[in-house]
Amino acid sequence: MANNSFDTATIGQIRSEFPILSRDVYGRPLVYLDNAATTQKPLCVLDAMREEYLNVNANVHRGVHYLSQQATDLHEAAREKVRQFINANKTEEIVFTRGTTEAINLVASSFCESQMKAGDEVLVSDMEHHSNIVPWQLQAQRRGIVVRHLPISDRGELNFDEMGDFLTEKTKIVSIAHVSNVLGTINDVKRIVALAHDRGIPVLVDAAQSAPHMPIDVQQLDCDFMAFSGHKMYGPTGIGVLYGKEEWLDRLPPYQGGGEMIDRVSWENTTFERLPFKFEAGTPDYVATHGLATAIDYLSAIGLERIEAHEQELTRYCMEQLKTIDGIRLFGEAEQKDAVVSFLVGDIHHLDLGTLLDRLGIAVRTGHHCAQPLMTRLGITGTVRASFALYNTKEEIDTLVAGIRRVSQMF
Repeated sequence: MANNSFDTATIGQIRSEFPILSRDVYGRPLVYLDNAATTQKPLCVLDAMREEYLNVNANVHRGVHYLSQQATDLHEAAREKVRQFINANKTEEIVFTRGTTEAINLVASSFCESQMKAGDEVLVSDMEHHSNIVPWQLQAQRRGIVVRHLPISDRGELNFDEMGDFLTEKTKIVSIAHVSNVLGTINDVKRIVALAHDRGIPVLVDAAQSAPHMPIDVQQLDCDFMAFSGHKMYGPTGIGVLYGKEEWLDRLPPYQGGGEMIDRVSWENTTFERLPFKFEAGTPDYVATHGLATAIDYLSAIGLERIEAHEQELTRYCMEQLKTIDGIRLFGEAEQKDAVVSFLVGDIHHLDLGTLLDRLGIAVRTGHHCAQPLMTRLGITGTVRASFALYNTKEEIDTLVAGIRRVSQMF
């Protein structure tokens, strides 16, 4: 078996670990191609969470009794697992959040409060998800900062020659997607970080669409912050991660107040806990962190390099097959692209196409994909999006293509 691909037996074994993939929809075998929205969960993740609820359920930290200490050990072991997964320098740099959205909101709020003033700028791009636009816009309304956006080419790529013109003395932070959830474009974040750091500007990387698909090393990328979600990487919903360099997390004020994040509270003054607990107010979802750690173990056992190779092969195959369909329009043909294919066919509305594909058992996402500024740039209102995971196959792509042909004939 080649190191960079899955043979038939391997893909069969992988799919057997996701029982939902064996179910029927409208009397047809489910073809699940909506993985950029959320991935399915393997049995090992579900079993780990069930086991903790059955045998180790107790609130973490500060508890002196046995169950609390066991739950705390699992929770903090999950933090170490995440640290290893992205090669952070220390566990103090790993903050658990509810997902990418909360992680970006945390940085936007705390960073703007302490590091920015009216007229200062944050730089994003035309391909950002709303969760990397709206938090900054809220800060613009509250504090008078300015949100600037890097343009993209028709192929869906950033122009690095233009980037220097956008990085000025007013730019205080760059916040950029590692992989576009619509175009599949893989941005060269290491280059972006280097350009920004040359001017003393920190960088936040939205890794929601990269963490499940490729190896990530935050020390190699040298990014200052990174956010990603558990539910897009075969883990539970409602759990995510904010990575931040210790020097930056130390400088930022707490995002929320409450239990867990305090050192001492009095009527006169409150002091805050050390990192990372300063940013983790309230009871954490300690069962979900254990589920996330189990998902990371699952991914690591298969190998992120193999997963990346498999999914890029699927992406190339899907693009090739879709181009054989009359009237197809593909959005996002960057040289570096992964796991996402967005398209329209003729004058068929994306909602109609997605609805009819669903009746054939094919689950795709339709609409603006929480990227309306990108839709405006592309001159459309939405697309149909097929997105891939480690359990998808070329045969499923063949089913998708046949389904699109069938729907096209109806119109």
